[in-house]
Amino acid sequence: MGEQSIGPLDRNAKTYIAGHRGLVGSAIWRLFEKAGFSDLIGATHDELELTDRAAVFDFFDRHQPQTVILAAARVGGILANSTYPVEFLSENLQVQTSVLDAAVAQRTPRLLFLGSSCIYPKFAEQPIREDALLTGALEPTNDAYAIAKIAGILHIQAARREYGLPWISAMPTNLYGPGDNFSPTGSHVLPALIRRYEDARLAGTPSVTNWGSGTPRREFLHVDDMASACLHLLDHFDGPQQVNVGTGVDHTLREIAGFVADAVGYTGETEWDTSKPDGTPRKLLDVSTLRASGWSPQIELADGIADTVQWYRDNITSLRT
Repeated sequence: MGEQSIGPLDRNAKTYIAGHRGLVGSAIWRLFEKAGFSDLIGATHDELELTDRAAVFDFFDRHQPQTVILAAARVGGILANSTYPVEFLSENLQVQTSVLDAAVAQRTPRLLFLGSSCIYPKFAEQPIREDALLTGALEPTNDAYAIAKIAGILHIQAARREYGLPWISAMPTNLYGPGDNFSPTGSHVLPALIRRYEDARLAGTPSVTNWGSGTPRREFLHVDDMASACLHLLDHFDGPQQVNVGTGVDHTLREIAGFVADAVGYTGETEWDTSKPDGTPRKLLDVSTLRASGWSPQIELADGIADTVQWYRDNITSLRT
């Protein structure tokens, strides 16, 4: 579209990764360094407050990045999302509009916006195709976050329509890996399970109790695979519709808990508290668009969980709490 040409990113061009210290952003930074990007820039929260529109515009004026990856967001599990919907909606909208408007003002040639699979309707047909967006009601526990991310997708589409900018959006499934949040109150299910089973192993606890029945099915993607997909899309894809990023394979939570128990070496019993809610029965992305573009994941779930357990043990003294 427009006068922009689509092709592999210039590895020598200035590339800004917003959120480069987070789970996804740090994985993208690691991969881009390995891939030979010679002019990566990032800014910590103390160096640049992304909700400060004037500061973000000034940052773009000074650095004029040629490629931007917007991986910065306020994120959290069900408890955090349902407890602080105002903050999840407002902060994410402010970050997105500040960064995307600054990039529009600079006519930044290439940009990738990262969203979340929670943008899709709660009862979307499985596996969830990209065209399910805006066809039904959202999951109430994280609808505020989802609306912010949907606004980001529309912002990308609007920039394409109005200015001919070849910007794209990617929607990852559940992510895990080095750099994850293992906080007891703020973590997602996989890091929470790793912490729970490791604590039980260290304490010699005879059993671990997980919420629900263990029957819901979930899809998980290692962040290093996510980073690989991001680079692939920026190198090879152009289109207005968001692209699902995942494995196309899901497992029951009971199976996933078993992978975690094996990875940490926990030999006790696992029990399930069926008085607690299960949540959505299944959540699996249709990843045929991404696979058709020539990308597929490389890290098996059991291997990725073992890798994450080792990272958790190596970094436990400096983890986010």
